[in-house]
Amino acid sequence: MQLLIHPLTRQILCVATGRGATHDLRLLRESKTPIHPETELLADAGYQGIHHQHAFTRTPKKASKHHPLTDDQRTGNRHLARVRLPVEHVIRRLKVFRILKETYRHRRRRFHLRVNLIAELCNRISIQT
Repeated sequence: MQLLIHPLTRQILCVATGRGATHDLRLLRESKTPIHPETELLADAGYQGIHHQHAFTRTPKKASKHHPLTDDQRTGNRHLARVRLPVEHVIRRLKVFRILKETYRHRRRRFHLRVNLIAELCNRISIQT
């Protein structure tokens, strides 16, 4: 499942679901979610390589066994994590409904509809608080 969340208003803008375990970047490509070219995307580490499709993307740097992170890269990762923190709180609010956290055992056709309804509920809750 993929969510597009506005970091300032904390509103869920778009929800895309896939069948089974699907890589984040593949789900983004298959969902064909329109993203304006001048919009800055702040993505997690699952979207490594998205900068080939979208120029204004920031993802955390990954370390490997032979290439550890420099101090500047660590600082950049921490700054990105601080900016993404409100987005993670919205995802936590969705997981309270347990539909994302546990195995979905109902009709697959209705999964996308139910996730959209829960996303709208979360948007309404954040407006009131």
